[in-house]
This record gives sequence, structure tokens and C-alpha cells, in this order.
Amino acid sequence: MPMIEAKVTGSLPAEKRDVLKAEFGKAISLMNKPESYLMINLADNQDLYFGGKKLDKGAYVEVKVLGSVDSSASSKMTAKVCEILEKELGIPGEAVYVSYFGTSNWGWNGSNF
Repeated sequence: MPMIEAKVTGSLPAEKRDVLKAEFGKAISLMNKPESYLMINLADNQDLYFGGKKLDKGAYVEVKVLGSVDSSASSKMTAKVCEILEKELGIPGEAVYVSYFGTSNWGWNGSNF
């Protein structure tokens, strides 16, 4: 039921996609959500602008969950997402936005949770 969507400015070869998938899979536990229901969408070669300037290296990440978003958990998740993107893609934290969305309605397999 969690969903992570990451838009990044650079190219993501298959091996980097696999690493991000694995690292985001571990990180979602910080939101008290199981990796077994995690869906991930990785979009590369995106044009991202910050402060009116095109970013050479940047990312926008959305984390969506069933239920409410705990501010303490999301703070830890933001730190982890920035750490992952810096380590794996060289994207500095100041060029990363992470937004969180919680919902009480989440559908899967023909019904809602």
C-alpha cells in the first residue's frame, strides 16, 4: 500500500534502478509500512527546476501511504531518501524535495483496504 515515486534529472541504468528499488524497499520500514506491498516508480531524465534554475542533479520524491503520515517517521524517511540519492546518484540533499501523502482510501486487487 505504500508508493514511492522518484523523478530524477539523470539517467538510471538498470543496475541503479535495482539499487534504488532495494534501498527504498528497506527505507519504507521507517514509515511503519511493509516492503511486501511497496510499489515504486522511477522516472529518469526529468527536467527539474529550483529557484528558477534548471538542476543538473536533482530529485523530487513522493511517498504515499495508507493512513496518516507521522511527522517523526517522515522526517527520518526524508533523511534516508536524501542519503540514498546522494550515495547512489550524487544528488545533494539541497536539490531534493520529498513530499508525503496519506489517504484513508487505498484500492488493491479489486477492493479497498
